[in-house]
Amino acid sequence: MSPQSISLIASACICGSILIGMYLQNVLQLSDESKAGVKLGIGMIATMAALVIGLLIASAKGNFDTMNSGIRQISSRLMMLDRLMAEYGPELMEARDLLRRSVLSTIEQLWPEGKGGPAVAKVRKEKGNIEVIQDKLRQLSPRNDGQRWLRSRALQISSDIAEGRWLLTAQKGQSSLPMPFFVMLVFWLAIIFASFGLVSPRNAPVIVFLLICSLSAAGSLFLILELDAPAGGLIKLSSVPLHNVLEHLGQVAPGPVLQPISP
Repeated sequence: MSPQSISLIASACICGSILIGMYLQNVLQLSDESKAGVKLGIGMIATMAALVIGLLIASAKGNFDTMNSGIRQISSRLMMLDRLMAEYGPELMEARDLLRRSVLSTIEQLWPEGKGGPAVAKVRKEKGNIEVIQDKLRQLSPRNDGQRWLRSRALQISSDIAEGRWLLTAQKGQSSLPMPFFVMLVFWLAIIFASFGLVSPRNAPVIVFLLICSLSAAGSLFLILELDAPAGGLIKLSSVPLHNVLEHLGQVAPGPVLQPISP
């Protein structure tokens, strides 16, 4: 179920609890002392709910930032790997082409609904992966110290890219918010707003204000769900860094071998 659908259901439950509370106000006919006791209970539950919502937003935002940072790091390493292979020589032209296909595969895994751009359309029919590139690097026979250094460095960066890619793929389908916990949070909010309806006067301004407050609470739940699923929805990770990499990969012509710096 999408975050939008879950948020709408939560919003309906919270808004409905206001109407239930106003109905119970007629049935129970609470005294002023009883309403004061209800308000004390509301304060306690509201404090717990506010703390939990704040922690969940911070946790979801941290997860979102971690994945966003991971994509940027992978993008920079892809550019560096392409540069290293270009400096090694023409032997790695095929590996550089595989690298472009690997970037396309990553984009389609993380953003399957995206239409892509011109750079994606050029290589959409063929895909490659970083593991094949690593095999090609291992099969190289360096002729001098410069090529040995470039091969070693390229293997190290390709390993970092593979690790980061699988980490992003694994995190994509995982949720840091257990659904029973989310249901309990909605239940708390429903109790809070039902209590508001129970002790508040029944007039149009109060009802409108309570509905606005309930929508704000539901909005915070929507924000948590959106940040918890950063690969899709309204708030999602940007694929621009990888698209930019895809446009520039393979443009660096093979050049002279870089010599490692002597200590």
